Amino acid sequence: MAKISLIVNGNPVNANVDPRTLLVQFLRENLRLTGTHVGCDTSQCGACVVHLDGKAVKSCTTLAVMADGHEVKTIEGLAPDGAPLHPMQEAFREHHGLQCGFCTPGMIMTAVDLVNRKGHDLADHVIREELEGNLCRCTGYQNIVTSIAAGAKAMAKSA
Repeated sequence: MAKISLIVNGNPVNANVDPRTLLVQFLRENLRLTGTHVGCDTSQCGACVVHLDGKAVKSCTTLAVMADGHEVKTIEGLAPDGAPLHPMQEAFREHHGLQCGFCTPGMIMTAVDLVNRKGHDLADHVIREELEGNLCRCTGYQNIVTSIAAGAKAMAKSA
């Protein structure tokens, strides 16, 4: 077992984990943060995206021990219970950027990272290129792209 200490959604976490435990397993099974989904286990679908020290990572191919000493934010950490939705979450709701919702947490976490890296005025082609590591099997992506563009502008207003 390996002892890890990290901050998850602003809360300190200490745990003993098998060194082979994936971050997504740790979040879902140990911490019961089930908003982070397991879609493919091969880092191709993006359903498992979380932020590690503010940068988007795929938690299905990141070991929990790699997060030792770092900060992790999951979809649950974007808008704590009782708080208003994060502007990107609200944009997905308002612009119908989801259908079944399975890919949505990863899409939103990727979108927030995209805005943090590229700014608040995003062209559709930039959004589409940046989403290449996130798959949705339900939509044609247009509402997702629209949602991200609107969320990016809303994030500028809330900053």
